[in-house]
Amino acid sequence: MAEEFVMTEVLRVGVAGAGVFGGYHANKYRQAEGVELIGIYDLDKARAEALAVQHGVKAFSGDELEPFLALIDAVTIATPAFAHADVALKALEAGVHVYSEKPLAITTADGHAMVDLAAEKGLVLACGHQERAVFEAMGLYDVPETPLRLEAVRNGTASTRNLDVSVVLDLMIHDLDLAQSLAGVGPGGMKAAARYRADAGYKAVGADEVTAEVEFENGMTAHFRASRMAEARERTMRIVYPGGEVNIDLLNRRFENNTPFTLNADFAEADIAKDPLGTSVFRFLDTVRGARERPLCTGEEALKALVLALSIDEELAPEISPFVL
Repeated sequence: MAEEFVMTEVLRVGVAGAGVFGGYHANKYRQAEGVELIGIYDLDKARAEALAVQHGVKAFSGDELEPFLALIDAVTIATPAFAHADVALKALEAGVHVYSEKPLAITTADGHAMVDLAAEKGLVLACGHQERAVFEAMGLYDVPETPLRLEAVRNGTASTRNLDVSVVLDLMIHDLDLAQSLAGVGPGGMKAAARYRADAGYKAVGADEVTAEVEFENGMTAHFRASRMAEARERTMRIVYPGGEVNIDLLNRRFENNTPFTLNADFAEADIAKDPLGTSVFRFLDTVRGARERPLCTGEEALKALVLALSIDEELAPEISPFVL
């Protein structure tokens, strides 16, 4: 368990989406004290039943979303991205606290609707930007300077997962959120370019490789590159401060720091960094209980990352060129 979970009463929870990440969330809920996993929902009955059987809980499918929501206090939404908002809005309307995997939604209108409804109902809305836990463990949020420049690379190899969104909403959005969390302000201007796979039989929404240059309102600039057609995985970030720079290898969990500020060289051994998903889930549960002021990533923060991601997609739309893998 990433963090101690504060128990006051049993919370009834569920997972919507019985894929890989749905399974991860079900496991975390089963680890948490004072939590009862009630059931699994998925449009596909066989998928819902397969994951439900693993955990000895009830499966819900098809038009059984409302009965599922009626039995729980909080839910993880790990469906394909296009369904996040629909399930979340129904959950919030039913009085259920929501943890949505990223992206929060796939349109700004849906994202705003989720944030507004959660506020209206007095419910917690969290989002799965779990790599904030790694930055917290490193001590980056305690650096007393705002970065001048940030450069992020997030490359993945070809996969059949998450093809319902562009690589910006699939991969780059992690780094967009981290950059905004360090900048503390929103973006100003930007420019972007992209490529997509055009080989026979490959179908994906949006671009598969994107580079974007973003200038934030405080003058910080950021260069982002994300690909889901790379030869090898790569996740790196270079953060340039007035006093020096930090170079991070997020895959191998190490960094080089020549700033005058002390960072945690053993961050990879910190509980919150060893299990960032657990950290994110357990903070969500603590916030639902009132034992913590906020989740790791709030709905409002996730909405800002979504708005920036969609702005990049809109900027590059006319410039996409085909790339045969």
